[in-house]
Amino acid sequence: MDQLAKQRKEEQNRELKERLMQLKKERNAIILAHYYQRDEIQEVADFRGDSFLLAQKAAQTDADVIVFCGVHFMGESAKILAPDKTVLIPDERAGCPMADMVNAEGLLDLKRKHPKAKVVTYINSSAEVKAVTDICCTSSNAVKVVNSLDADEIIFAPDKNLGRYVQQFTDKKMILWEGYCNTHDLLTLKDVEEMKAKYPNAQFVAHPECRPEVAAAADFVGSTTAILKYCRETDCDEFIIGTEDGTGYQLRKDSPHKKFYFASKYLVCPNMKVNNLKKVVRALETMQPQIYVPPVIADKARQALERMLQVQ
Repeated sequence: MDQLAKQRKEEQNRELKERLMQLKKERNAIILAHYYQRDEIQEVADFRGDSFLLAQKAAQTDADVIVFCGVHFMGESAKILAPDKTVLIPDERAGCPMADMVNAEGLLDLKRKHPKAKVVTYINSSAEVKAVTDICCTSSNAVKVVNSLDADEIIFAPDKNLGRYVQQFTDKKMILWEGYCNTHDLLTLKDVEEMKAKYPNAQFVAHPECRPEVAAAADFVGSTTAILKYCRETDCDEFIIGTEDGTGYQLRKDSPHKKFYFASKYLVCPNMKVNNLKKVVRALETMQPQIYVPPVIADKARQALERMLQVQ
């Protein structure tokens, strides 16, 4: 981008931010942004966080309108936990391929084959799937959730990589759904080894949605929030990052003197990146697109989400 184009872009963003502040006040709105969003959206968010933190914020806010800058299932979770609020998503095309890998009918079939098993579903799932789930989890609390259940068998959906990670910390039999995150699953051990050779003083941190052999090569494995905390508080000054590149915004903000190298140029979720500042403003101007979850589905899905929020 040449200097003139850069100046024009900065001017447009300044105007959009001013308009956004005006609309937020008029609508009594709050902006929740996932750590995988574009920097320009994270800059204007009232709260940045992972799925777990943002679900908590949605359940607690006094705002009338929640603009959820993430993907569709996150907006659904916000609507389920705050049914009286208007929940907007800047671009309704922002889906989650992993959430689309499991459906309620398939999960019910698996439950019939394993009648004694409890069903734990990753928050990366549709409202319909959550409605046939005993309890939800996120990557930050999956181990605690599984171990909290009074059952020897656990059906875990849809992320097989996260399920295999949890298996290391429980004696329960894990029955895994064959889903995965398109972005994290792309990272290979070869990618990591090449980066370690290039940056020998850097620690490698990985998200549990990565393949098992990639996670096994990490100095630290944790949720997005756990990775941010680890990089912020550890004495090491260099890190190879094994999660989505949007986390770079918060990593640099937390520790501007440290160096962060993403383990692959493909650690970019295209669905998260369809949102932009212009679409956030337009959503508040038009109050569209809104998230809608049928009450009969929402009531059942809410139980699975609220049980998750109660696990400490």
